[in-house]
Amino acid sequence: MWPLIDWHPRAPLHRLHLPAFEAAGVDVAVLRLDRIDPLISGNKWFKLTEHLRAAQAVGAQGLISLGGAHSNHLHALAAAGQRFGFSTVGLMRGHAQHTPTTRDLERFGMHLHWLGFAGYRARHAPGFWAPWRAQYPHLHPVPEGGGGLAGAQGCEALVTIVREQLATLGWADYDGWWLAAGTGTTLAGLALAESAGRRVYGALAVPDDHGVVPHIEAIVRAAGRTTCAVELLNASRGGFARVDDELLAFMREAEAASGVPLEPVYTGKALLALVQAVAAGRFARGQRVVFVHTGGLQGRRGFEVG
Repeated sequence: MWPLIDWHPRAPLHRLHLPAFEAAGVDVAVLRLDRIDPLISGNKWFKLTEHLRAAQAVGAQGLISLGGAHSNHLHALAAAGQRFGFSTVGLMRGHAQHTPTTRDLERFGMHLHWLGFAGYRARHAPGFWAPWRAQYPHLHPVPEGGGGLAGAQGCEALVTIVREQLATLGWADYDGWWLAAGTGTTLAGLALAESAGRRVYGALAVPDDHGVVPHIEAIVRAAGRTTCAVELLNASRGGFARVDDELLAFMREAEAASGVPLEPVYTGKALLALVQAVAAGRFARGQRVVFVHTGGLQGRRGFEVG
């Protein structure tokens, strides 16, 4: 049993200056979850916190979860395991490969099992976890990406982090959130924690058929709610981790203008979608939007961004 983790990182919130926002008169601030820690970065830590509490409550010695060869979730989990002294196991999509991420996972002490592609697709099937529970009875299973109600509840803290910093922006309030959505867990957590009137916009980093909508609906039901103020937009640009020249060019321009580093799987696509939405008049002049930088910069190493 590892000691209780008493770490409550705070992410800076600051104005995000881009020409499209200035022209439309829309105020955007960025919540820099990429700045909470060099290794345990982004929204992944917040998605893990309630899973960690559940693991400690049952006396588990660590966590076992799933992801791919560039997984931000597994990277944060493995780094947290190394820092706070608990065991980690990763069930990997596809066949064994060496990437900057998988090398980090092994360096952090995570034990990897490569499931192949068919084996990984079976992760939602009844009985998938049974052999892994038998092999690792001392580990607490965590859904892919740190999902589920526990992951969403951990992300509710982001609302408090933003509200505590509004005065530094000169804002009395804000109108909504904008962030990338891979599973929809962080987005669901924000929507559950928010007050009526503040909409949470999710820029989908995956195609429509990846189950984000039913996953959000399941979280909302598990929380005892019937609805939440969520709106999803397809920002996947043809597929998960699909990168094109327009996206990369936008990222270079946005980074130069704002000084905020991006990556092409989540934050780059989400910010491009926000710029396009502002230009299309989705937000009225004077409205205030919080853009969540969900971290994941370690995954940028797998792409030629420039």
